[in-house]
Amino acid sequence: MNPISIAVVGVGKIARDQHLPSIHNNPGYRLVAAASRHGSVDGVENFTSIEDMLAAMPEIEAVSLCMPPRVRFDAAHKALDAGKHVFLEKPPGATLSEVAILEALAKEKNVTLFTSWHSRFGPAVEPARAFLADKTISRVDILWNEDVRRWHPNQDWIWEAGGLGVFDPGINALSIMTHILPMPVFVIRSTLEIPENRDAPIAAQIDFQSASGIPVTADMDWRRQSSDDRWDIIVETDAGTMILGNGGARLSVDGVMRADEQETEYPTLYARFHDLVRSGRSEVDVAPLRHIADIFMLGSRKTVEAFHD
Repeated sequence: MNPISIAVVGVGKIARDQHLPSIHNNPGYRLVAAASRHGSVDGVENFTSIEDMLAAMPEIEAVSLCMPPRVRFDAAHKALDAGKHVFLEKPPGATLSEVAILEALAKEKNVTLFTSWHSRFGPAVEPARAFLADKTISRVDILWNEDVRRWHPNQDWIWEAGGLGVFDPGINALSIMTHILPMPVFVIRSTLEIPENRDAPIAAQIDFQSASGIPVTADMDWRRQSSDDRWDIIVETDAGTMILGNGGARLSVDGVMRADEQETEYPTLYARFHDLVRSGRSEVDVAPLRHIADIFMLGSRKTVEAFHD
């Protein structure tokens, strides 16, 4: 079977660091084009807009959208309407409503739509899910703390309304949480700390609970020093304390290591997208984004000192 002809839209840091290498190293794809206002990719056709790219290259079968969520809907809609399979970088949209529109269009056009929650593909995530499947859980604590200056330098869009702020990485924790916990949870309260010169939060504290009252807390903070970066989900169970650490790469129970492997999230994502396209299926999950909407709905706002890069 011939490889899937794919194009990348939005040639920024995440595309160069993750998407392009993953496509290049997967023989199931052939990168044929890129569209970006400010970047280009060597060895393929380059365009400044998705409209020009789609018009000039009808042979494109799939499109990977790597731009910020606020500007992704229009590109996704154009690609789906043209009959292309679409890979959405996380989060899949700025709102739940726009993702619903895209899902309906993909079904109408009989093409694949993939909401790619990359952190779910961390090597220790599935072992964590399997461990929790038959356990009695008494408490869950999420610590998602990092240095914004190191991980998101000069990304002004991330601070705008709809840019998500600390939830740009924090939604990764929620994508894992909604995948590994054997019961659903819902937001009961949240506090959003918003710099006086920004529109999006720099930190947040969230309380969830299950229908049976199991507490889940999340502390997300962008003001850590790099040496204090931490991406952990801690679950108290009747079989011990499980820690899913390093963003989903490391798993321990009562201090005994059960998984500690090198991260291969994006190559696995592209393998999954390939399987979906070839089998004629879509995979659209908005559970993490729904939690973000609820967090903002119930959130109390706290203004904090201005943030400068």
